[in-house]
Amino acid sequence: MTQTVGINKAITNLYEAHEKFGLTPTTDSHFFTEWLEEFPKLSSTEKQVLDRLKNRYRYYEADGAITEGTVNFIMVSPLLELLGLCDPPFKIRSEKFVQVEIENGDTTLRGLIDVLVVQNKLWLVLIESKRYGFSVMQALPQTLAYLMGSNSQQPVFGLMTTGEDFLFVKLDSQQKQYDLSDKFTLSTRRDNQLYTVVQIIKRLLGIGTPTIA
Repeated sequence: MTQTVGINKAITNLYEAHEKFGLTPTTDSHFFTEWLEEFPKLSSTEKQVLDRLKNRYRYYEADGAITEGTVNFIMVSPLLELLGLCDPPFKIRSEKFVQVEIENGDTTLRGLIDVLVVQNKLWLVLIESKRYGFSVMQALPQTLAYLMGSNSQQPVFGLMTTGEDFLFVKLDSQQKQYDLSDKFTLSTRRDNQLYTVVQIIKRLLGIGTPTIA
């Protein structure tokens, strides 16, 4: 008899994600170069918007923990609008139901994730910052589980964010391998790492013209 459990209960740490899906972090330095290669240029208007978003987050952060809904409203939605991802040819789905089946067939993991999916290629995972010091890495196990549930024959990408920290992941479900980018954060004083986050999203979705070195 098939056993059904929620992903949030079945996948609680990275070890379980590795074990249940046969996943391994790759050691191939060429596996995930999309976050390192030529980036599209940003316009002065885009930079102004991103500077405003960074300052906005710091303003709300002063009150303490920021809920997932607030992060979506003050950060993620404006980013999607800036990138034009709400309009053709892109389309966004929210809170998609994902079903993941374990290979041995005796267990089915089911669950909902509050995630925005762009063209079945980029999954934006929103994480509620429940307490100071909450790490974006804590969302990796369940994010891997949901990326596996996309059933894509091509590599897929996830962007996990607390609103302050941003981390990209690339998963190849055929090879059962994944890799991570560096973490980008709004806690830096001198630069705005949202610039790079937006450039990477553009690179992954083929938006704009890459910078010529």
